[in-house]
Amino acid sequence: MARELVAMAARFVREYVRASDLAVAAAALFACSAVRSRLSAKPGAPMLWPVFGIIPALFAHLDDIYDWGAAALARAGGTFPYRGMWGGGSSGVITSVPANVEHVLKTNFANYPKGPYYRERFAELLGGGIFNADGDAWRAQRRAASAEMHSARFIEFSAGTIAHLVRGKLLPLLEALSERGAAADLQDVLLRFTFDNICAAAFGVDAGCLAEGLPDVPFARAFERATELSLARFVTPPFVWKAKRLLGVGSERALVEATRAVREFAERTVAERRTELRKTGTLAGRCDLLSRLMSSPPPPDCPEGYSDEFLRDFCISFILAGRDTSSVALAWFFWLLASHPDVESRVLADIVRAGGYATGSSMDYLHAALTESMRLYPPVPADFKEALEDDVLPDGTAVRARQRVIYYTYAMGRDKASWGPDCLEFRPERWLDGRGAFAGGAESPYKYAVFNAGPRLCVGKRFAYAQMKAMAAAVLARFRVEVLPGQAEAVKPKLNTTLYMKHGLMVRFAAREQRHEPSGHAAVPAAGGCPTKRELPKAAVERDGSCIQK
Repeated sequence: MARELVAMAARFVREYVRASDLAVAAAALFACSAVRSRLSAKPGAPMLWPVFGIIPALFAHLDDIYDWGAAALARAGGTFPYRGMWGGGSSGVITSVPANVEHVLKTNFANYPKGPYYRERFAELLGGGIFNADGDAWRAQRRAASAEMHSARFIEFSAGTIAHLVRGKLLPLLEALSERGAAADLQDVLLRFTFDNICAAAFGVDAGCLAEGLPDVPFARAFERATELSLARFVTPPFVWKAKRLLGVGSERALVEATRAVREFAERTVAERRTELRKTGTLAGRCDLLSRLMSSPPPPDCPEGYSDEFLRDFCISFILAGRDTSSVALAWFFWLLASHPDVESRVLADIVRAGGYATGSSMDYLHAALTESMRLYPPVPADFKEALEDDVLPDGTAVRARQRVIYYTYAMGRDKASWGPDCLEFRPERWLDGRGAFAGGAESPYKYAVFNAGPRLCVGKRFAYAQMKAMAAAVLARFRVEVLPGQAEAVKPKLNTTLYMKHGLMVRFAAREQRHEPSGHAAVPAAGGCPTKRELPKAAVERDGSCIQK
């Protein structure tokens, strides 16, 4: 009987229904659904189209997507719902309300892990590393990272490696460029600097990105390629990239090849360090993160010590966390200084007064200027967590289980309610007290959530700020960083999880007539080796700095 009814219906459609009729009906249904969606939407929120969700609005604003998103949140009162394309499995809310951010990152932390949506997309590159972990696995790595990165030996070692890179590689490169009057992409130089530094801190190896001639480094190239292809999964429908992964074609094949190169390098480094430990019985002469984890006493939950896989994934996550964020933050910092000569003059005066990074001065104005720069241009413009159970945010917004809460850091730093009517101005003084000392530590991390907050607050803050301040102070003490004309319209953020400049930043380095050399020096270790002197700069330890979220 059912078969006969289906056959009759099919004959009816063939005889009486034309394709144009179906098209008109579909268009009418689409239009009605669109009108219904618009009428039921939150005032000021972007349109959620039938089938396509928020995607058309995003494509319409690709050139100014960050500013458009900030303006949309302001119109909608700080929070609005979003939905991706049907079949994509992406929906939730976007918010810039500090109370909502605190609820997700602290108050109801247990209900908002990274979630499977995030972990699946970074599985090949990060495995079970801290950047991609939840629950007990994350807590174990968090404890290990906190213990090692906050130790005096590692802080001293990292300060020495930064000083070594700055004096031994970065400054000679800039001197050569300055003498030739050659232009360079500052963003590329900064990425090379931070990659060399993070590899030295994590693995105790010299990646060679700042070597003479700025060579192509296979490991760095593979790491960057693997990162880009992993991030592409976030904007590609799951049924597309999963099918490509199953068939081993296109971008998914390239991802496998890139991550294989990254993992082979990490595995080889771990194996070599294991061999060294077996032969010598100690790694006491090394202070890089890998060596410290390998030689540290086994934790209670891992009596046999950390596995090679754990060490590999941990160090790869550390490199991902520290490579892009500091370099991107510095690129925007120099861009802002170029258009604010008064701020540059005060930063330079701060550096001169301090006598250089390694003297132990905190350089409060430089610290405030970096913090202010990252308020306007946060290295990570947005992040998200995935709800395990139904919840209601403090502003009354409902969140269903498996939906995502995106906290829009870029918009939070430009919110008049939080920062006042001058929120779009670059004004480092907002971070200083009446005596000119840095007072940003009193600011709520849920209002300035550039570097996460709550239990997942970044463990690498000191390392990141020490790196940024050392590099900025060394460069500004010796050179004027002159942005090539005609870039005002070209310097725009790239649509990415890290706020790269879309086309880089072309600059020239003009030598200052009066150079300001540091009067003190941090102990400079060999690759991976511990410093022999206890000359730890206070600037490297006394600040709560900033880096990417864990």
